[in-house]
Amino acid sequence: MLFNTVDFVWFLPVVILGYYLIKPKYRWALLLAASYYFYMCWKLEYIVLILFSTAVDYFCGIQMGKRASKWQKRPFLLLSILTNLGLLMAFKYFNFFTTSAEDILGAFDITVALPEIDVLLPVGISFYTFQTLGYSIDVYQGKLQPERHLGYFALYVSFFPQLVAGPIERFSRLTPQLKKAHAFSYENLQKGLRLVLFGLFAKMVVADNFAPIVDEVYSDPEAYGSGGVASAMLFYSFQIYCDFFGYSLIAIGSARIMGIRLMDNFKTPYLATGIADFWQRWHISLSTWFRDYLYFPLGGNRVKLLRWVLNISVVFIVSGFWHGAHVTFLVWGFIFAVTYLLENAMTSLFKARTQVPFFSIKHLLLSLKTFLIVTFAWVFFRSETMLDAGTVFRTLLSGDRGTMELTGASFAWIIFGLFLCIDILLFNKRFDQWIENKSWLFRWATYSLLVFAILLYAGVEDQPFIYFQF
Repeated sequence: MLFNTVDFVWFLPVVILGYYLIKPKYRWALLLAASYYFYMCWKLEYIVLILFSTAVDYFCGIQMGKRASKWQKRPFLLLSILTNLGLLMAFKYFNFFTTSAEDILGAFDITVALPEIDVLLPVGISFYTFQTLGYSIDVYQGKLQPERHLGYFALYVSFFPQLVAGPIERFSRLTPQLKKAHAFSYENLQKGLRLVLFGLFAKMVVADNFAPIVDEVYSDPEAYGSGGVASAMLFYSFQIYCDFFGYSLIAIGSARIMGIRLMDNFKTPYLATGIADFWQRWHISLSTWFRDYLYFPLGGNRVKLLRWVLNISVVFIVSGFWHGAHVTFLVWGFIFAVTYLLENAMTSLFKARTQVPFFSIKHLLLSLKTFLIVTFAWVFFRSETMLDAGTVFRTLLSGDRGTMELTGASFAWIIFGLFLCIDILLFNKRFDQWIENKSWLFRWATYSLLVFAILLYAGVEDQPFIYFQF
């Protein structure tokens, strides 16, 4: 089920109404049933994967809780890791490894046809896999007591607002909220609906109007020339941002109506002054997951310089590989690793660690620099192959005008400028926080404009959320 569909329009109110009508001790069952139904609307049989992953991690958590030493807990941690990563590897990366092996063998004139798995990637598998892995690691390290109530643990794994595209929540933050007897609150309803409304605007009006243009140009970059490619690169930067940002806001808003607070996943990332700052603002739940469960265990920055460089590189490249089983994603991660390290070296060299005032000339120049680096990297993220990415860059630098005109480019540029202004207004603020202190007339005028824009200017084609494929 998609957030931007009629099905969700009736699904969410029904769940919320039931949530507040039944006794708090039964709410976990309602939310669990709703979450499984939400997921099965996409593909019925893949619910088995969530059930299997839940059962294994619940069992491993209980068994680790019965043992005092890490040495005794380790087999169950390994079982959890192997199970979750095994499922992820089988469905997401198996064909990548077999194809790579064929290419390597082919370089030595060894021809072999390895088997491939021709199945649809389970939606959200990377998200709920990381969520359950985080739980198992925390129990192993003694940071958590294992959850003994199977229903609450299953709900933590599958809570429908953030099931398929995050935010990737921590057990210690989400589960206590799921257990709490939340009373209906007008404030929660108000804040939640504001976030849902703005999330739908970001997705349906901004991202979905960029999507056809980006698809058109990336399908044949040379036909649109340098100007068309440059426009598509900028539009894609805001397409993927507003698409994922919109999803996160709808997820956070839907949960907030029930009194459950999910973590913020975006904080105006394109106004970041550097790559490190960007990753503190973009997909925050994933970047903090890698920080806590990969970067710190590798030694973080408390190691020698070369080892630290390796740690940073590993984190960014693994982050790229998390997004997809293509060389282009590895290159995307590598670009961020290199630019992060270069920026860190320059900052240390010039001792430029002072905070930059917002909207100063220096802030604007640093933000522009960061945005251009990120936009450059998105080309590899969006391209199917390295050859496709090379074609995009070659066309961009060619100076050719191309033979085709961009359809709907004028309207897209208006949306681009509008959302850029909105992003500046919301710097370090969330929409619900920004608007709550405004006058009632301003608030309702804004709500009306957002609803009007969604009804009148939503993208013509149904566009799935980009991060569903991860």
